This record gives sequence, structure tokens and C-alpha cells, in this order.
Amino acid sequence: MHTDVNKLFASLWEDYVEMTPSAAKVHQLLAKGDDIINDHIALRTFNIDKVNLSVLAKHFESIGYVACGDYHFEAKKLKAKHFEHSDPTQPKVFISELMVEAFSPELQSTIKGLVDQVEVAATTADNFLYSGRHWELDSSTYEALLAESEYAAWVAAFGYRANHFTVSINHLPGYHTIVEVNDALKQAGFVLNSVGGEVKGSAEVLLEQSSTMADKIDVAFKDTVKRIPSCFYEFALRYPKADGELYTGFVAASADKIFESTNAM
Repeated sequence: MHTDVNKLFASLWEDYVEMTPSAAKVHQLLAKGDDIINDHIALRTFNIDKVNLSVLAKHFESIGYVACGDYHFEAKKLKAKHFEHSDPTQPKVFISELMVEAFSPELQSTIKGLVDQVEVAATTADNFLYSGRHWELDSSTYEALLAESEYAAWVAAFGYRANHFTVSINHLPGYHTIVEVNDALKQAGFVLNSVGGEVKGSAEVLLEQSSTMADKIDVAFKDTVKRIPSCFYEFALRYPKADGELYTGFVAASADKIFESTNAM
């Protein structure tokens, strides 16, 4: 388990940029030489004991993170929690898990077969959260999973790593609204996730979010190399609650649409 929050996020970021070549370009475009504050990162997994949400969460809890909210995505058959650090400048963490038992016997047996290949010791190693895939996977298994659950196929193909990082617009010099950020991205040629509109959420729910569509990268399968959607970059603007403090939670209806950022276009 990591002991240093900054080191962990630096390693997660390094791995993420490798999977998401456009992220470095977005970062450059928006940062204009300043540091970018990361609102949150997200990780995906299966609800199988060896690798479930709480296994991933332990890595963050060991460095001062606490669980702050529970979410349920019925259509996608996911459960999620978000975690916050005692230092509010550290990124929030959103971890979701697929409710494997809600799917076909074929998918269940495929996922169980993948997780069986994971060494228990690997799940507590310092690098687990950015260690990638721990199993062999052929392209037809990927396609079969994709037909049932984009989420299952993504985890099968990419394993353990940040699914996205998120720019905090609240801390972004030179931008006041999410629309300004979206316009800058589109003018630079980035494609945004438009499912449910380019802006998910509203000031009323205290959170607005948008995201790029995932980069496509070449992924090696056992039998071939395929170009598939990898990771994306998200942008979040938070509004103050009645007490004046910024809202720190997540809005399930918006997150549901953000998940679509890894769909193939």
C-alpha cells in the first residue's frame, strides 16, 4: 500500500496519460502554464471478493481517504462509492463495481475466469491501482463481453488503472463556466460526450460535468491487436451548498451519462 498520496496520484497520472494521449494535450491547452487541480479520478472493477470495490478502496483508505457517498446505477448494473481525503485539495476518488451476478451465466463465468488469474498478493501491492490487466484475454471474449456490458469489456481489456481524471473548473484560471471550457476543447478539435447533452447536471444539483470521448488506442489481445476506446478526460464545476461550502458529492444521473464516454463512437 502507498504511504504517499502525491506519489500514488503521480503514478496513476503517468499510466493514464499513456492510455490517453489526448489528456496531455487537453492539460496543456487548459493549464496555460498553471497547475491543474484534479477534482476526482475514477476506477472500475467487478464485485467479486478478490478485486471488489473495498479491495481498491483499501489503497486509498490507508492514506487517509474516507467513504462519503453511495451510488447505484440500475441500468448499467453498477454500485459505486466516492471517497474524500482529509486534505480537501487532494482529488476525490470514485470507485464503481459491476454487479456480475446480474448478468448472463456466460458473462459471469467469463469474469470469474479472468479474476481467477489475479494473484491475491497483486491486489495489495503498491502498484495495483495502475497495474493494468492481470489476465489473458482474446478478442472474441472481449467482443462477447462488449455485447452485454461496455463496462465489463472495458475492465477486461484495461484492468486496473484510472478510467478518467477530472479537471476542477473551480480552480482553473481564466475559465468561469463549463461552457467556456467545452468551447475551448471543441475549438481545439476534441470530441465531447454529448449523451444527455454536453453538460451533465446543473447549478440546481450543485454539479456540472462534461467529458471528452475516450481516446482509441491499440490494445494487444491474445490473438490480435485491436483499436478500442481507452480512457477519457472529465471536467467538473461545483457549486456552493447553503452553508457556502462547495458540494463534494456526485450526481448519479450525470455519472450515468459520463460512463458513456468509453463507448465506441
